[in-house]
Amino acid sequence: MKRSRSMSMLVIPALAGYYLLGVAAHLAAQPRAPQGSTVQANDRTFMMKAAAGGREEVELGRLAQERAGNDAVKRFGQRMVVDHAKANQELRELATSKGVEFPEKAVQHDGTRDRLAALRGQEFDRQYVSDMVKDHKKDVAEFRRMQSTVSDPDLRAWIDKTLPTLEDHLKTIEGIQAQMASAQR
Repeated sequence: MKRSRSMSMLVIPALAGYYLLGVAAHLAAQPRAPQGSTVQANDRTFMMKAAAGGREEVELGRLAQERAGNDAVKRFGQRMVVDHAKANQELRELATSKGVEFPEKAVQHDGTRDRLAALRGQEFDRQYVSDMVKDHKKDVAEFRRMQSTVSDPDLRAWIDKTLPTLEDHLKTIEGIQAQMASAQR
């Protein structure tokens, strides 16, 4: 009896040690977010919204290149593709460095693409321009608000870099809208 008791006193600690080594190895093998990846929920939400909005701008810009009748609208669509693709890539790299993952599948949008896809020429131009004015006003306001509330300094730097481009988009699309309105008179 004494021998089995002393044997169990050796086996139990050995098993516990193996168990702890196994847990430690399992934890070490788990993927870890990069150091300093504590992105605040508000910042993470903004990143997700900005990424989804940027993807939609690229998609709608491509649609404008195909369906617009006005050359200025087609050029604006091309600019949306180029500028937003670049901003999207920069945001994706920033998010990855912070341990934030974006869904690969495009987020469902409000039906704007489907509505615009059914239009061509002047009808498309009028609706696309109206949507872009409204969307860029909303985006500029959101980026300005986030400039002062974002916690992550790298995200703030991305906002500071991207906001002037969005403001220029708004100015450009408002100019196109004004030209279209005066041409109809």
